[in-house]
Amino acid sequence: MKRKTDSSGSGCPDEGQQPAPSVVGVETTVSQGLRVTADESSYDAACKRLLSEKAILARIMKACLDEYKDCDVNDIAEKYIEGQPLVDKLPVMPDEGAAPLITGMDTEEKSKREGSFNYDIRFRAIAPSSNEQIALIINVEAQNKFYPGYPLIKRGIYYCSRMISSQYGREFTDSHYEKIKKVYSIWICMKPPQYRQNTITRYRLIEEHLVGENKELLENYDLLSVIMLCLGGAGSENYDGVIRMLDVLLSDETSVSEKQRILLNDYDIQMTRTMEGEVAAMCNLSQGIKEKGIAEGITRGITKGRAEGRAEGRAEGLLFAIKNLMANAGMPVEQAMAALGIPEEERSGYVEMMER
Repeated sequence: MKRKTDSSGSGCPDEGQQPAPSVVGVETTVSQGLRVTADESSYDAACKRLLSEKAILARIMKACLDEYKDCDVNDIAEKYIEGQPLVDKLPVMPDEGAAPLITGMDTEEKSKREGSFNYDIRFRAIAPSSNEQIALIINVEAQNKFYPGYPLIKRGIYYCSRMISSQYGREFTDSHYEKIKKVYSIWICMKPPQYRQNTITRYRLIEEHLVGENKELLENYDLLSVIMLCLGGAGSENYDGVIRMLDVLLSDETSVSEKQRILLNDYDIQMTRTMEGEVAAMCNLSQGIKEKGIAEGITRGITKGRAEGRAEGRAEGLLFAIKNLMANAGMPVEQAMAALGIPEEERSGYVEMMER
């Protein structure tokens, strides 16, 4: 997960780095792959925990959600985010009617018919401008691949649909659909395609008048929105605000002290000990992943080089034998290659080598 920033730090120089594994020796490619996968999982978990900090979530909400665009970020963090955002914890079983939730939200959806999946971060927030308290159920996902084999926007819509349907038996019962709470699914994409870099895009339900102009209350249909927040690094006119903040925060090339300086000076975010720990963990894990990837690449390169070397040595030996048979036994080149058992599909290659 490589991100570039406009900072001068690189390679996390402030933190201790993990030693590179042996290039050739005890570890097999499989065991190295398993260790890299484990480190990547730990890296993703640290990333999620960082994003779940209220100071970070508040700035994402202010930048992306209409309900909070006029709010102070400190008010969003202290007054409107309900409970402590949960990261990969606690199951939700909409088919079995669990007890109502008071604070926080569960991060797993499990249905007997549809299977289960995990939200990265899930929490509730109160809409500040409403006369009554309307909960916004917000899901934040950190995504490394913009095209993981399917359109990511469809997954976002599915998540919103599941967050709405799972409210039955929790937020409302029977036919009290007026109690359905609005849901957001926010996707922070760290490696989007170039045309998506440094953009924020919203997808939501809108009212469209096909015949006539009767107006419905916005609150009755504006119930789900998907936000695609795509990073991209410095060098773009859009590289500012929450995009730059997240790019700095999630960068694996910027030192902890540099991140701390930028977040404090430019975004008024005081990095807590918890945040420092997660940033340091991300830094060290990303360094380990890089080193293990390099080591695996070197190992594969050596193996391939040896195989190519053997093939090259065999070719040179056969070429020498062909020339000997032609010179000493008077054989034409085709007869010499046949005598040496060279397959017909390889013979043109030896002829070209002799011509060179």
